[in-house]
Amino acid sequence: MHTVDQLEHALRLAERLGFRIRQEWLGGSGGGACEFGGQRWLFVDLALSAVEQLDQVIQAVSDDPALGLIPVHPSLRRLLARRQAA
Repeated sequence: MHTVDQLEHALRLAERLGFRIRQEWLGGSGGGACEFGGQRWLFVDLALSAVEQLDQVIQAVSDDPALGLIPVHPSLRRLLARRQAA
């Protein structure tokens, strides 16, 4: 599966886990997960490559306790397993 397709699957996964997604041009200096206003947000930096954006999303969702309760695309499951093993 291509990286852009994986990124799209990862963003949908983050939404299913309750993240609100913002894709913004942050100049390569930011992004990631945060919580404010009682909402979980994931800021994806459009200045980064697709691989780096995918890493931002995987990093944000990898520790979510609900991750084991919802279906995850097999290619994402492998990325998440690598992240959790590191």
